[in-house]
Amino acid sequence: MSSENPAKIKVLIVEDEETSLHVLTLALQRHNRQLFFARDGEEAVRLATSERPDLIVMDMMLPKLDGFDATRRIKSDPMLAAIPVVALTARTGDFDERKAREAGCVDYVTKPYRIDHLRARLAAYLG
Repeated sequence: MSSENPAKIKVLIVEDEETSLHVLTLALQRHNRQLFFARDGEEAVRLATSERPDLIVMDMMLPKLDGFDATRRIKSDPMLAAIPVVALTARTGDFDERKAREAGCVDYVTKPYRIDHLRARLAAYLG
């Protein structure tokens, strides 16, 4: 009888700021998780298409293509539409949260955040 390893949970982290990227990596680095990284919205759309992650953590203020538009593009693809996208941003206004949710984000986390709080919020989408 062979024991199979369960499939790795794929998480796409979209962040252009080095310190935030490092903190997110530490927060999400766990057994059986495969992390992918994008530094701009265009790269996020490409990686979402090629890797089909189980979760996307999306900064909203990105170069080339912002997180709002990147999320819209991802959600418009029927093969990617079911992937939960969690907005992560320094923007704290109600307008920005509404805009992120309208783009297709399932949650909205503002910076700065506590690591344990972020882990708990993301765990809800990782099963």
